[in-house]
Amino acid sequence: MDEKRFVVALFGLAVAIVAGYVAYRFVAPLTVAVFLYYSTRRFYHRLERFRLPSRVRAVVSLSLIGVPLIGLVSYTLVLLILEARRFIEQYPVADTIGAENSVIGDLAELSNPTADELLTAYRSGQFDPLIDLVSEQASLLASTVSGLALNLLITVVVTYYLLIDGDKFHDWLLSFDDDAIVREYLETADAELEAVLYGNLLNVIAIGVIAVVTYLGYNAVAPAAVEIPYPTLAGALTGVASLIPVIGMKIVYIPLAAAMSVPVALDGEVSLLVYVAGFLAVAVVVVDTVPDIVLRPYFSGETTHVGLLMLAYIFGPVVFGFHGLFLAPIILVLALTFADTALLRLLGVEPDPGSEVPAGQRRLDEF
Repeated sequence: MDEKRFVVALFGLAVAIVAGYVAYRFVAPLTVAVFLYYSTRRFYHRLERFRLPSRVRAVVSLSLIGVPLIGLVSYTLVLLILEARRFIEQYPVADTIGAENSVIGDLAELSNPTADELLTAYRSGQFDPLIDLVSEQASLLASTVSGLALNLLITVVVTYYLLIDGDKFHDWLLSFDDDAIVREYLETADAELEAVLYGNLLNVIAIGVIAVVTYLGYNAVAPAAVEIPYPTLAGALTGVASLIPVIGMKIVYIPLAAAMSVPVALDGEVSLLVYVAGFLAVAVVVVDTVPDIVLRPYFSGETTHVGLLMLAYIFGPVVFGFHGLFLAPIILVLALTFADTALLRLLGVEPDPGSEVPAGQRRLDEF
């Protein structure tokens, strides 16, 4: 009997090692999937009042996050391309870089290309340098695109099935309960993870709204030459950028200020730079500093310390890479919850039952 158990345990250990290796290879999409799961789970359960099937509720919950985010990124890329071409048309960038650069010079001439012009340019060899560049980097581009598509697919599939079967997985973990320690730890960690990660989503939405209102208000008083291009889009991107630690929203409003300053400086209207300086001051105070001080404590979970959570956001990307932005807070919550619940019980320290009873309420053992 012991030999059979040893063989079974050895097989289970081998399976666990293989599964752990696979999870390690795809730790980034799995971490993002856990983040999306806790960010959308509350909305997923609230859809039960409409008596929708679980699969429909999961699709709606994912669409609430995924579709706007993909649309936002795609729209941003299109606008960047259009604005870059407009900038090249308005200012002699190609001449500054050098007309001998065939890639930039030839493409700059096609300001408003038609099908016939594109065909003529292709036959004349204007696209040859660009084609050679793309062909040389074809393997890199193919691997990058395929890797992004695979990670996106894993994230969507894992999040989808976590929403549908998350309760079953939770019940399976509770089957290993020992003296209520496992149950207490899992339930506390699950609630705190939802509070922290769902708070991240609320923080993004709140800062996005504040940024949109601020940018629109600035455009209402600023001259046309120094207006913020696409203020609604810039505000939404500012909210998303608030997830990035330390630099955060600065990667949006500082390039915006630079984009407004360069054309004005090239045209010699230096006096309008005062409005750009005012925009930077308002963005730093109203968009960046005040929301971080006022809103973040309310969206940082119920028991997790705000300072520790900020350190997790800072050190996470440094230690783990970009996905550490989501992985480090999860590790922090799991560790702090273990220290507050399971560790005390394992060390033989029983929690004070009197602290769990609300004021004015008596316990059963008093009667």
